[in-house]
Amino acid sequence: MTLDPHDAGTTGTTDPGPRTGTSAPPGKGLRSGSVGLLGAVALGLSSTAPAYSLAVTLGLVTMTVGHLAPAALLIGFVPILLTAFAFRELNRDMPDCGTTFVWNTRAFGPWVGWLVGSWVPTMATLFAMTALAQVGATYLLAALGLDTLAGNDTAVTVTALVLLGGATVLARRGLQIATGVQYVLLALQLVALFGLGIAAFARPGAAAPSLSWLNPFAFDGAGPFAEAVLLCLFIYWGWDALITVNEETSDADRVPGRAVLISTFVLLGTYLFTAFAAVGYAGTGTTGIGLGNPDNATDVLAALAPPLLGGAMATGVQLAVCVSALSAMLTCLVGSPRGFLSMTAHGALPKAFGRVHPRYRTPAVGTVFFGAATAVALVVLKLASPRFLGDAILSIGLLIACYYGATAFACVWHFRHRLNGSARDLLFKGVLPLLGGLMMLAALARSAYDMVDAAYGSTSFHGVGGVFLLGVGAMVLGLPVVVLIRARHPRFFREGRTSVAPPTPTESPRNES
Repeated sequence: MTLDPHDAGTTGTTDPGPRTGTSAPPGKGLRSGSVGLLGAVALGLSSTAPAYSLAVTLGLVTMTVGHLAPAALLIGFVPILLTAFAFRELNRDMPDCGTTFVWNTRAFGPWVGWLVGSWVPTMATLFAMTALAQVGATYLLAALGLDTLAGNDTAVTVTALVLLGGATVLARRGLQIATGVQYVLLALQLVALFGLGIAAFARPGAAAPSLSWLNPFAFDGAGPFAEAVLLCLFIYWGWDALITVNEETSDADRVPGRAVLISTFVLLGTYLFTAFAAVGYAGTGTTGIGLGNPDNATDVLAALAPPLLGGAMATGVQLAVCVSALSAMLTCLVGSPRGFLSMTAHGALPKAFGRVHPRYRTPAVGTVFFGAATAVALVVLKLASPRFLGDAILSIGLLIACYYGATAFACVWHFRHRLNGSARDLLFKGVLPLLGGLMMLAALARSAYDMVDAAYGSTSFHGVGGVFLLGVGAMVLGLPVVVLIRARHPRFFREGRTSVAPPTPTESPRNES
């Protein structure tokens, strides 16, 4: 079967073999060439929400491994980097805004493509969006001095819905507007983080950074090591959103891949700088501003900013965390609807999701749908119990490891006949993605094992952790959804193997170099 919007039912059982290039189905209606390398990097960085991710994760990592938090950040980066190589190579061969959906479908067939390449990342993004909207609302109210409202669930939820609506409007208006906003929001985050770090390094009495904090062999057993690395997977997650705009970037088969590597290394540098500064200044103690203090675990920046920067500047850090959450939320609203658009072009979703706004050239229906779905999920989880929302967020790690690992394996399988072409092909299309996939598989198994424990998270059911049930439940829920989709779109599911349509006569094949 061919992943082609004009003939989703064309069949073929032979392996197409090596090709010099492939292309996405033409005519999606997006505005090509509207984003350059810098814009793509900004989208990638913004989607990870660096200020928010550090605020809610660094304390938990420190409580787990103490002064080895920088080592955990460095080691957690390794599977992310190896997976990033897989994304880069697949995008070079198949630049399509459907990304993981298209790549997993091409490698493993429509069932895996729909379930693992689309459903799983969509659920992870949906859970993350509910958290981002709530965190952005809480920090905004606090930065405005409305502490009473910031502690009121109803006020926070209403504010979150308003922010979500605004982000949906911006995303619908166009990628150029969204990217321009991201420049400002990202700059505020980086200024806040580096300003905080510089102030911590300059403070008298702060401990000098030590290379021993990066020692990967100093962890106290495999348990703390694995838990810290799993936490760090979350802190890096999201950079792949920039690849969903690959059809709107200049040089679509090269720029997104470069942007992936640049954004991940910038993240690594930012996180290590801030972690070294925070550990050196605050230490790992369990009282006061110590990073090991459970009271500071979910927001270390709020604990560090007042003594380091004073009241006014501390408010600026609060605002940076708010901006970080809102920036990531906007990027999610840019990326996921483009995935829906690609699925429609390939005959895997109803045609409504393929409607592009005639003026803004954005997937308008998909953008509004995803914003509305996030709003419904937020309200439902809050009404059920605030604890459910927290456990849904914790389950994201399970979903991340699932689809990142599958995509890494898809890279190896897709290029299996080309690995002997050169040493570069063997390394970047085979060995490194395979290692990344195996690491993600190990992270998936370890996280599932930990999450089964009823004490993991805030909820449980008959002795099974609620985090595990939400994570696995989100995956399993995709099965009946795929069955329904198959009934509506049988031509897409007719064959167990798929391929991307070759370039049209008016397109020039892309070289893979």
